[in-house]
Amino acid sequence: MRSAQARFAVLLLVGLAIVAGCKKSDDGKIKVAFVTNNAHAFWNRAERGCQKAAKDFDVVVEFRRPAGGSPKEQQDICENLLAQGVRGIAVSPNDAANQVVFYNKIADQVPLVTQDSDLPAGSKRRCYLGTDNVGAGKAAGQMVKELLPDGGQIVVLVGSLDPQNAQDRRRGVLDELAGVDNVQGPKLGKYELLDTITDGSSSSECKKKVDDFLVKYNGDKSKLCFVGLWAYNPHMALQAVKAAGLANTVKIVGFDDDAETLLAIKEGTIHGTVAQQPFEFGVEAVRILTGLIKKDDSVLPPGGIRYIPHQVIKKGDVDAYIEKMKQIDAPPAAA
Repeated sequence: MRSAQARFAVLLLVGLAIVAGCKKSDDGKIKVAFVTNNAHAFWNRAERGCQKAAKDFDVVVEFRRPAGGSPKEQQDICENLLAQGVRGIAVSPNDAANQVVFYNKIADQVPLVTQDSDLPAGSKRRCYLGTDNVGAGKAAGQMVKELLPDGGQIVVLVGSLDPQNAQDRRRGVLDELAGVDNVQGPKLGKYELLDTITDGSSSSECKKKVDDFLVKYNGDKSKLCFVGLWAYNPHMALQAVKAAGLANTVKIVGFDDDAETLLAIKEGTIHGTVAQQPFEFGVEAVRILTGLIKKDDSVLPPGGIRYIPHQVIKKGDVDAYIEKMKQIDAPPAAA
């Protein structure tokens, strides 16, 4: 009887080990995760990049988007991914300054890299990969100077100033207009910062707040420029500007490549946008995490930062850019 019980105990332990092993990966492959900061369509190409890299590096990638975009939701996702056996995580922190302790604990368990938006200096993340957001903000500032060479007033639009990328883009815009670094405003040389409007990551709230601003604004509207730092900001601002009958009077500069923004650039109602490369975010995140899991630190970029170049898109660039994106968006060829 004791022998039978012992055999049963051994079989039970083996069975539990098999179940635990299954949690680590569906088919024995390394499993990594890519976690965004919201559910915006901006991340679609990052997911395509992850899919390509999963095939190239023979790994499994769990792609997660916090539907509500809150820090707690993002953290819950990361904890659940660890419970599912993920061995590395690439995340765009929602509230970098207040998430350092949480993400340091994650980094104690698996390799952690940040993408799109970084954690503060001194965190335990292995590297940051994504846009040089200060530099990209300066590119947006340069477009403001093209529109208003003799000076003017600007309003910055952004979903939230909690993420580091939002802070850095705004800083780049202000520094470029002022001609010196680390300025706060409102005076920026020939320019003036009237407001920084946040909308809680809601496109409808963005339009409503621009509507309200335009009703109250008494200045020279031909000297006013909205600078939208998140993907929906420029074209939602344009909706409000058009509703007020001010298209081609009030100026708009944007970020990212929403279809509505590109169409408006082509028609001349938005001057230009700073486009990122989220597809490369996905590819690079998976490549680096896979290498780190395999104890290959040579995948880490010098200084722990891998900047992925941005591109300024203006009227003459739109058609070629759209054709380039069609190639990325095309379904992968059948095996």
